[in-house]
Amino acid sequence: MRLLLDTHTLLWWVDDAPGLSRRARAAVADPENECLFSLASLWEMAIKASLGKLELPATIEAFVERHLVAGGFRALAIDVAHVARVAQLPFHHRDPFDRLLAAQALEEELAIVSRDPVFKSYGVRRIW
Repeated sequence: MRLLLDTHTLLWWVDDAPGLSRRARAAVADPENECLFSLASLWEMAIKASLGKLELPATIEAFVERHLVAGGFRALAIDVAHVARVAQLPFHHRDPFDRLLAAQALEEELAIVSRDPVFKSYGVRRIW
């Protein structure tokens, strides 16, 4: 299965945080699954870090290399089809990062690993 990890899922996975559900943890750990992270999540982390709302253990570049790429996760770029899909989404949610993740999941036929139930409103398969 191909999985898109929500921003909090990435952070909780790296921190081995107890907030990550058993089902989510098992899905990410399963070597049969392809785990992707969106560049939108990195953008969100960068903004929150610059505002002092998020403390990363390293720079964004080092975080990606040490924790995501080394962990076998693959980056999902933002392309025109993803952005166009955002324009078609109803406003179940106003968070621009989550809306882009929903669009990417729909366009790429990915399940999203997220505690946020709003993704189901968009028709995205959610694992939590």
